[in-house]
Amino acid sequence: MKRFWEKFLRSVLEVFKPDGVSDIEHSNESTSEAGLDALAQKLNDLVASKKVPGIAIGSSGPRGPMHLHAAGSANLEQGKSIDPNRTLFRIASVSKPITATVLARLVEDGRIALDSPLEQYVPEYPHPGITLGQLAAHTAGLRTYRGKEFALNRPYTMLDSLEVFKEDPLLFLPGTGYQYNSFDFVLLALAMERATGIPFETLARELVFTPLGMTQTIAEDPGMPAESQALPYTKRSRGFRPAVPVDNRYKLAGGGFISTVPDLLNFGQALLRGNLVSQDILNEFITAVEIDGQSTWYGLGWEVSQDPAGRPYYGHTGNSVGAYSIFRVYPEQEQTVAILVNCSVSELHPQLETLLDDLLLKA
Repeated sequence: MKRFWEKFLRSVLEVFKPDGVSDIEHSNESTSEAGLDALAQKLNDLVASKKVPGIAIGSSGPRGPMHLHAAGSANLEQGKSIDPNRTLFRIASVSKPITATVLARLVEDGRIALDSPLEQYVPEYPHPGITLGQLAAHTAGLRTYRGKEFALNRPYTMLDSLEVFKEDPLLFLPGTGYQYNSFDFVLLALAMERATGIPFETLARELVFTPLGMTQTIAEDPGMPAESQALPYTKRSRGFRPAVPVDNRYKLAGGGFISTVPDLLNFGQALLRGNLVSQDILNEFITAVEIDGQSTWYGLGWEVSQDPAGRPYYGHTGNSVGAYSIFRVYPEQEQTVAILVNCSVSELHPQLETLLDDLLLKA
């Protein structure tokens, strides 16, 4: 477990409803009133103590519908409450499993190969010898963010954004090390566009969102926020203030989607049921890559690890300007859980783990 937490810390460093809690329980058969009250109190405490402006959480399992809960505000200034069914949040790096699933579908259809060289599709990137699979696994050698790159607010296209990092030397020979970053996924999405002749956003919609009815998962438009989108906040000593503007469209594949808890739960359950890709292909993507016999705790676009209780999962954590997210699929329990917060609160991760534990008991 030590290695998992070391990896988690590396990844996060790269980077009100005031009077109560909203609970939506579609099935009460497996959920005790005491358990619901305890979970509601935990959410209420997070808001009352000004640790989060707003939060939505949920779980789904094989025996019944979703359990959805929310507390706090989607907009503090307007007093707009979080709706656990409809409020959209930045999901940050939880975008990566979506991109990985697009890649998996293209691989399964024979339209692209994991061992294809990047230069075949993106000759503008000057470092040869990198495969698409290495990009998805963060073993290509690219660096992470520097300085204020984490919060860029420029209308870059994916191709434009290569100017930020393409001239920097690789940190290691491709395939010989691990470095988590989002630039890998800029290149990966660009390669998928070039291979298919279809914009990446369209690929995601056609191959993942539309088949699953994920109508609330979209690219964030910084110039026109979605009507039901939670306002992103930054935490300060005296409370919260609106986060600085950012434009994440260039890194849509690695951290630019916005979504809801129900959409993410549907996504996870579809993978468990084999509704998107075959189990063989999925297994290839959710198997942790090893470097020199040591696990990276990362597959192809998926964190692959265990939670503090020792339960194996695949999923992702997201940390970005005005957002923190956790999405996990637990294959042994056949359960999916998600937590979305409209503020970057990586320091609260241990507390959020207790919410995940409660959710797993209820799904």
